[in-house]
Amino acid sequence: MSWLGRFQALPRPLRMLVYASFINRAGMFVFPLLAVYLVQSRHLSTGEAGVLISVGSTGLLAGSLLSGPVCGRAGRRAALVTSLLLNAVGYLGLALLDGPTWTYAALLFVALVGMGMFAPAANTLIADLTAPEQRPFAYTVSYLANNLGMGVGPLLGGIAAAYSYQLMFAGNILLGLVAAATIWLFVPADTRRVPVASPAASTRRAGLLRDLDVAVLVIVSFCYVAPLIGLEYTLPLAVTTVLHSSVAVVGAVYTINSVVVVSASLLIEKRMKAYSTRALLVVAGLLWSTGMAVLVFAFSLPAVLLSTVVWTLGEIIASVVVPTYIADHVEEHRVSGFMALNGFVLSSARLVVPMGLGFVWQTGGHQPVLLLLLLTPVVGVVAFAVLRMRPAARSVPSPAEPATASS
Repeated sequence: MSWLGRFQALPRPLRMLVYASFINRAGMFVFPLLAVYLVQSRHLSTGEAGVLISVGSTGLLAGSLLSGPVCGRAGRRAALVTSLLLNAVGYLGLALLDGPTWTYAALLFVALVGMGMFAPAANTLIADLTAPEQRPFAYTVSYLANNLGMGVGPLLGGIAAAYSYQLMFAGNILLGLVAAATIWLFVPADTRRVPVASPAASTRRAGLLRDLDVAVLVIVSFCYVAPLIGLEYTLPLAVTTVLHSSVAVVGAVYTINSVVVVSASLLIEKRMKAYSTRALLVVAGLLWSTGMAVLVFAFSLPAVLLSTVVWTLGEIIASVVVPTYIADHVEEHRVSGFMALNGFVLSSARLVVPMGLGFVWQTGGHQPVLLLLLLTPVVGVVAFAVLRMRPAARSVPSPAEPATASS
């Protein structure tokens, strides 16, 4: 079956979630240009803008943690719509209100709580609506839609900001509301499956041990998230200050990343089912390590571009394998919490990694930073090679029969 046929075979609410995710990401105008807006429009210093963004970005952590409880109590659709509305409210305040600096931090916090909630809730919805054999494809399509949107969003945001920052904010808010309306109209109010009978005590204990295994795997995946966030911080600096090249090279990195994601994601997904989770995560780490090694030992413009091709392949594998493993191996009522943990790992990397690498760069230059970006996925490879992993997906009820399909 072609990828289009496989996509059409997914439940309709899931297909609409993919469309909504693309719309939301394509409307992500503000976040990439936030520092510029704060400095040029709100007349903050670069230092003040940096502190404000760091403080406000704690909202990503809070949103990741809130996603699980909201999904569990109010439902997946409610969590997704709430996340988009919070993001819109926070950005509307940033665009219109003129107050002391702390108010900007508070409004950014609200906006990023919404941003942090979205991905874990979306991953939980995918787990609800797919059978195990569909999940790698479903998570691949979701990942692809998000990356396509991110390839469009900063470009459109830059064009909008060239005319007016208000237009930039308005476009972000409008597309976020369109995504929210799409989810509200086409995703059932509750996609959780009909509860099964309570398991025996021995089965519950086995489930707890299995969940502990999954938690460790998700936490260790930080080793593959950290290089990605690290590159977002270090590449613009390294390209402009070490290689003395144009910032356009950084744009080329993002373009290559998007091209590899679009061209390789579905091809990789087709071959993933033949390999174990351990093998896939080890291969992802080796690809990350190889890409970073190219930068460490041959740092140059061609090396930057070649490295991007290699590590993007590792990014694709890890981005699909981790949520699929959670959905396959965690007890049904704990899936949303573990998807939230996965989001928390990413959000924590966004806070910790730039700060840590900035200190290392300041004291030792770019080479120790690149070496750390190499060693981190190597640690991940070793950890995944020895971690206990469950080999088979648990059986689940048919995804066509959620607990209720009311809208």
